[in-house]
Amino acid sequence: MPKGPAVQPRAGMPSEEGIGSFSALTLRDALASGEVSARETTEYFLGRIEALNPDLGSFLTITADAAMKQAHEADEALASGRPLGILHGMPLAHKDLTDVAGVPTTMGSTAVPPVPAKADGPLPAVLRAAGAISLGKTQVPEFGLSSYSENYVAPPARNPLDPALSPGGSSGGSAAAVAAGMLPFAPGTDGGGSVRIPAAATGLVGLKPNRGRVPSGGGQRDLGQFVVAGPLARTAADAALLLDAMAAEPNFHATSADRAAGSFLHAALRAQGQFRIGVSTRSPFESRLDIRLDPEAVLGLEAGILALTGAGHEVEEADVHYDERYPDAFAMVWTAPLASIPLPREAEEKLTPLTATMRRRALQRSAAELAAAVDILRGFEEDTIRQFAAWDMILTPTVAMPPRPVGWYWTGDADEDYARQCRYSPFTSMVNVCGLPAISVPTYQTAQGLSMGIQLIGRPGAEADLLAVAAQLGSQ
Repeated sequence: MPKGPAVQPRAGMPSEEGIGSFSALTLRDALASGEVSARETTEYFLGRIEALNPDLGSFLTITADAAMKQAHEADEALASGRPLGILHGMPLAHKDLTDVAGVPTTMGSTAVPPVPAKADGPLPAVLRAAGAISLGKTQVPEFGLSSYSENYVAPPARNPLDPALSPGGSSGGSAAAVAAGMLPFAPGTDGGGSVRIPAAATGLVGLKPNRGRVPSGGGQRDLGQFVVAGPLARTAADAALLLDAMAAEPNFHATSADRAAGSFLHAALRAQGQFRIGVSTRSPFESRLDIRLDPEAVLGLEAGILALTGAGHEVEEADVHYDERYPDAFAMVWTAPLASIPLPREAEEKLTPLTATMRRRALQRSAAELAAAVDILRGFEEDTIRQFAAWDMILTPTVAMPPRPVGWYWTGDADEDYARQCRYSPFTSMVNVCGLPAISVPTYQTAQGLSMGIQLIGRPGAEADLLAVAAQLGSQ
């Protein structure tokens, strides 16, 4: 399925020949063998960013000088025969929700002083140790709260398939950068669909790992333990390569998944297995909202079913149901961390309408209300996993609509904003509540050149199986 940028190239823009035609895996091998240098690779992708970012708004900060310094050091390491990391010389970027040493972290909010971070956060640290070179920080919604990447800090991130449309969120800037060829792949974070939604919108593979698979996604700062970091890439193998590096982080968290036997890349390259897959279009939000699939989402699902059956999988209707209390409980726990953000009173006026409203409500809730909501979600997790266990995987659309226009959510009404997010992506947040792994895979291209995809939800710890199936679909 074509994934080239819709933005017209500018004069002097680096061509797609050579480095630009490599998959991330091919580029990794070329860098490790010395076929290409880290310096020329970094220069190539910085050139892509310079040419395309003004139109796409993927990057909030571009750290070209630091990147070139790291590239020089990477080339010296190769020349001297020193041991190389598994991502030696590979360019990537981080969402502006995580600290990178020496670079301001805005959290997508003008209410946060843009003070340079003193040290890398856990995930940037482990990827730097693996040899990756960060080219900058990418656009996000305020505090990562939304399924679109628009804020008051900078122009919105735009979809390379059609710049009038959103690439989704909260990893929208990163997804747009990968889809446009500004990066070979990128890490994202997913607390309610924030990797899978942008992947679906931009035609990428996006994997949300099992709860705790990447240790920096665990801990008490995330009350519902929803968030885990995962890869955005053009192929299943590229996603698996990045996941191998992400999951190698030193494990200092109690909430974690066992290290998989073998590498995820090996599973994606083997692309083996036939599975019993249950398909459902039921959403836990349907007890509060009118959830409908647009025709494009239906076609994407049907194309996915056809591809899966063609690959030898057994696909059948899954009769599942969800606790009707889910929407209210999820919204309460999802927004609870906003209450603990230390903001001076004058900074409150700089928040977007959605964040300001959700923060005010979070500050007004009692501990008893919050505990009751967590208890509902705990029961939801147990009941949903029990139902899903009748199949090896569950299949849903990733999103219910084609990518939304930039500005579509900004109605000025926080409740309508949130309702639109739930109607656009009614199948993703439940996976985070359950802690299960899930992958979004592109399956259909509309007449307008837009991408629609499917979501496969795996059993606990089954990322390798998901990557294997995604690789099967990518080879058809």
